[in-house]
Amino acid sequence: MGIINVTPDSFYDGGQTTNIEDITSQASKMLLAGAQFLDIGGYSSRPNAKDISEAEELERVIPAIEAIVHKFPEAIISIDTFRSAVAKKAIDAGAAIINDISAGLLDSEMLQTVARLQVPYIMMHMKGTPQTMKELCSYDNITKEVIFYFSERVAEARKLGINDIIIDPGFGFTKTAQQSFELLNNLELLSALDVPILAGVSRKSMIYKTLNVSAKDALNGTSALHMVALEKGTSILRVHDVAEAAECITLFKHLKKTAF
Repeated sequence: MGIINVTPDSFYDGGQTTNIEDITSQASKMLLAGAQFLDIGGYSSRPNAKDISEAEELERVIPAIEAIVHKFPEAIISIDTFRSAVAKKAIDAGAAIINDISAGLLDSEMLQTVARLQVPYIMMHMKGTPQTMKELCSYDNITKEVIFYFSERVAEARKLGINDIIIDPGFGFTKTAQQSFELLNNLELLSALDVPILAGVSRKSMIYKTLNVSAKDALNGTSALHMVALEKGTSILRVHDVAEAAECITLFKHLKKTAF
C-alpha cells in the first residue's frame, strides 16, 4: 500500500504532493513499482498535528482521488480518514477501501457508513486523537490491550454487517518506540483475531529515533522491520517507498518457499 499524503504537514512527505500533477506522478511511480493499493490521506495524523475542518479535508482528497481514478482506472484507492462523511464522498469519487485510524471511535457514524457502503475497512489501534495521543501511552500489557481492543471493535463491526476487516496495530500511535517494538515482536499473536494485518512502520520515529537519524535516512531501518513484520504474519505493508517494500515481499516469498 503506497502512501500519498495530500497534506502540507505529514511527518515525512508533507507538502510533496499537494497539486494534481504531483499526486498523479506519485501514483504512477508507485503503481509501476508494484503498489497494489494507494492510500490517500488529507488529514495529518502525526502527533500534535493541526486539526482541520471536514471541508478542508474534502478539498484535499476528493480532487486527488478523482484525478487518480481518471488517469489510472485500474488503481485500488484507500481513503485514510476517521470522518464518515469524508469516507462516503471518497467512495463516491472512486475509492474502494476505508482506512480509519480510530476504528470508528472518533465518528459514531463511521461503522454504520462502512456497513452501508459494503467496502473493506481498515481499523487501527490508537487512543485519543492526534492532538492528545502523546499523553496516552500507558499500558499494563500493550499486546493484550491491543488484542482486546480489536476483539471489541471487530465484533462491533461484524454485528453491523461489515465483512472485510483489516487491522492495523498502529505503530507509533499512542505508543512509545519501546512499546511499538514490543507490539511488533508479538505481532503473530494478533493472528488469533482471524483478520488480515496491516503494518505501518514506514520511516516512523520508532526507527529513526532508535537509529539516531532523520526520517529521510530511515529507509534501511524500514526495510529491516518490514521483513520482521512479514515474518510475524503481516499481509499488507503500508509504505512510502514501494519498490523497496516490494523487494522485501519478493525475498520473503522466496524464503518461505524453502521452508520445510
